[in-house]
Amino acid sequence: MALALFDFDGTITCRDSFAGFTKHLVGKTRFYLGVACLMPVVAGFLLGFIRAWRAKELMSMLFFRGRDVREFEESASRYSRQELPGIVRKVAIERIKWHQQRGDTVVVVSASIASWLKDWCESHCVDLIATELEVKEGRISGRFLTRNCSGREKVRRIAERYDLSDFNYIYAYGDSPGDRPMLAIANECYYRWKRVRPVRMTTD
Repeated sequence: MALALFDFDGTITCRDSFAGFTKHLVGKTRFYLGVACLMPVVAGFLLGFIRAWRAKELMSMLFFRGRDVREFEESASRYSRQELPGIVRKVAIERIKWHQQRGDTVVVVSASIASWLKDWCESHCVDLIATELEVKEGRISGRFLTRNCSGREKVRRIAERYDLSDFNYIYAYGDSPGDRPMLAIANECYYRWKRVRPVRMTTD
């Protein structure tokens, strides 16, 4: 029995779904105005003063805070069904189907927000582990309910969901440094769709 772990943005897709969904939700004009307002945050991230997860959460708060959760989830569902398929790589779909035909357990493990990934994952019969948004009194706060699902957090969330000893082989697919801890637990791993040698991570 094998486990196949897929990063989403940049691995399954050719573009970032966070930006894609935000444009879908607020429109391109408001999106780019918002990005302009966040330039100090971007600069802080590039200079190492602001961590990646915090920059992402600040963007989430700017665009999503105060929105009715039902309307937000409906918009996320539409984006998932109507627009995500247009940025999905053919090689990713083929590989997911290959794993499913073998009877493998297939899981998307993403730092992106679960709201706009879950319908796509359900339609392709794959499990989902992703970052969750906080909801307060029926409205999106913009803050993360869970830790940003990147780096070692991906491995922690995988181990929380699955007993890895149940699987005799693990595959992992990623495209960024944030995927490397996940790749390190695999027997067979692919970085940007090229097979690479697994590199075991040291503990903190």
